[in-house]
Amino acid sequence: MKGEFIGVWSETYREIWDQLAAQETTPSDLYVELYRELPAALKTKLSIGELADIIDNPVQAKVAFEALKAEDFLGERVLVEFMERANDALEELAGDDLAKLYRNFLSDFLEKYSLRYSLRQPCLLCPTVSGVFASLMGDLKVVTSRDVHLKALMQDYEDAVGDLRTDCSDSRIKTCFVKQINLLEAIGSVHPGVTANTVGQICDQVGTWPHESLKESLKKLYKFACDYPGVRHAGTPANAIRAIEMRDMVAMSILLAGFLPYLTDQLDVATIYRGN
Repeated sequence: MKGEFIGVWSETYREIWDQLAAQETTPSDLYVELYRELPAALKTKLSIGELADIIDNPVQAKVAFEALKAEDFLGERVLVEFMERANDALEELAGDDLAKLYRNFLSDFLEKYSLRYSLRQPCLLCPTVSGVFASLMGDLKVVTSRDVHLKALMQDYEDAVGDLRTDCSDSRIKTCFVKQINLLEAIGSVHPGVTANTVGQICDQVGTWPHESLKESLKKLYKFACDYPGVRHAGTPANAIRAIEMRDMVAMSILLAGFLPYLTDQLDVATIYRGN
């Protein structure tokens, strides 16, 4: 699930919480203090009495904590906030030694499961660039899945990228450019107020640009696809400096994808950055 905690929550017991509980210096009310921080993150709100019953008994708190499943949480963002608050709770419970140990386990967990966060002091989980990009592409799949036409174009693009595994010739790479631009055009054409169906014209109609230079950047990338021989059109052979290669495929894929938030209002950029 895009490198999110909520997708690997069940693994945190073995990798983090059980490890903390196993330390000789860890107080018996470890799970009591952790559970105090949970209510805001849970879908089902506990009454004051229900919460008191749990946190008044270390054994019951441990049972209740270990019974939690990913679907019990409101979402990724609140789960991340719980993981951050846990550090303060552990520090208050047993001092910085236990909190530091928690941060070490948490850091190892991020690396082991390739999660979309980096850990900053004192205990701040910050989205990484790679995590944001993965989230963008993941949300794009969700958006395109809602429309038969967009879903087909998304599949065409993914198939074109997958085909490079066995044939990374310039013609196959050009096909990737074509399929991705087709997808961008289809997405941009359904933006409110847009009547055009080509990238160049869509750029002039979306009205989302913070600066003219950004709009011109996408238009120039589109011009490249139209002018370079064999991409979208016959092009202008004299303008080709060299043959297309894999560096172009990687660069163009990232560049074109980066313009998606300007071409559609269906992507929640706050969610892309921080999680749902």
